[in-house]
Amino acid sequence: MHTMTLSPKYVTTIKQGFPLILREAVSGPLPTEEGQLFYLVDAQKHYLATAYYGKQNKGIGWVVTTDQQQTIDVAFFKQLLQRAFARRQHLFNSTTTTAFRVFNGEGDGLGGLTIEYFDGYYVVNWYSAGIYRWRTMIYEALQQVVTIKALYEKKRFDDHGQYIDQDDFVFGEPANFPLVVKENNMHFAVDLNDGAMTGIFLDQRHVRQAIRDRYAKNTNMLNTFSYTGAFSVAAALGGAKQTTSVDVAKRSLPKTTEQFEVNAITAPQAIKVMDVFNYFKYAQKHGLTFDLVVLDPPSFARTKKTTFSSSKDYPKLLEDAIAITAKNGVIVASTNNAGITMKRFKQMVSQAFGQRKYRILETHQLPEDFYVDQRFPEFNYLKVLFIKKQF
Repeated sequence: MHTMTLSPKYVTTIKQGFPLILREAVSGPLPTEEGQLFYLVDAQKHYLATAYYGKQNKGIGWVVTTDQQQTIDVAFFKQLLQRAFARRQHLFNSTTTTAFRVFNGEGDGLGGLTIEYFDGYYVVNWYSAGIYRWRTMIYEALQQVVTIKALYEKKRFDDHGQYIDQDDFVFGEPANFPLVVKENNMHFAVDLNDGAMTGIFLDQRHVRQAIRDRYAKNTNMLNTFSYTGAFSVAAALGGAKQTTSVDVAKRSLPKTTEQFEVNAITAPQAIKVMDVFNYFKYAQKHGLTFDLVVLDPPSFARTKKTTFSSSKDYPKLLEDAIAITAKNGVIVASTNNAGITMKRFKQMVSQAFGQRKYRILETHQLPEDFYVDQRFPEFNYLKVLFIKKQF
């Protein structure tokens, strides 16, 4: 077995259960092939853990077990999957939600791998060539745990850590797309074989429900970076007088229209295919204001004229949103940047508002199906604040 020595300052962290292997944490030559298992030992050569080698932007691999006698085989993966699925049993039993995450990487004991459920169809996301080498065993274990209508996979890696575009169908009876799934009795059209995205971000389930149930009624709602318009659907179903969805991607128009159609929303809704920052300028110029504004930008985005980095530019984005939010209106500010802590995110809000008054009404992080170890909050990447403008 290949062995790597862990730096003394990381030993306690690994013993406490931290699953990620950082390159600077280990010394010695790396394993020769991705997917290869190796032992982590301390300076005295005492065994600490067994990990697999898999390069991605977070590190060089993940701890698999701290039991040196554990065999990594189909039975091992089956046990991990059974435990993860048991955690989501309430969602499997739900009659109102048929799309959710069933395995959340390191939170469920195996970093670099996530699995999502869409009404009997499954999508497996692979984040490194290392974990992908274990694909056959993991798929065998998965089939022993659940009945699968069809399985799709997404390889979110290449030599540069980017998504590999491919035919994502693996086995089963292919679905007819769009497949319509339910989330808290809202309907969403998804396509599991259309590149990196499916049509909905499942981690925002509770946020969409909050918008529909507590914030949308009688509002004029603006949804920026709207993707397929899921927040707009939630607002419309919650009684919003009008929704405006803004995204620079051309496909956002037909995809958002489709989401309204599968929810039988017939009242006209505005869909703008344009740069969000240009829309802010347009709205200010024309004196437009909104009672409810959703900001859910990617961590990094680039258009022909604009580059956005959430870690640097979020306060300015908030300032633009504040300018077109009505008094006592609500801004739903969201970031999926794992490098921004909740504390830092709240500081960004304070920076954007300056001396002006505001109140944080609700905070959200990942829902329960995106299970994370609460000892390591850095893996709880989602931060959402419902902010009331009071001036």
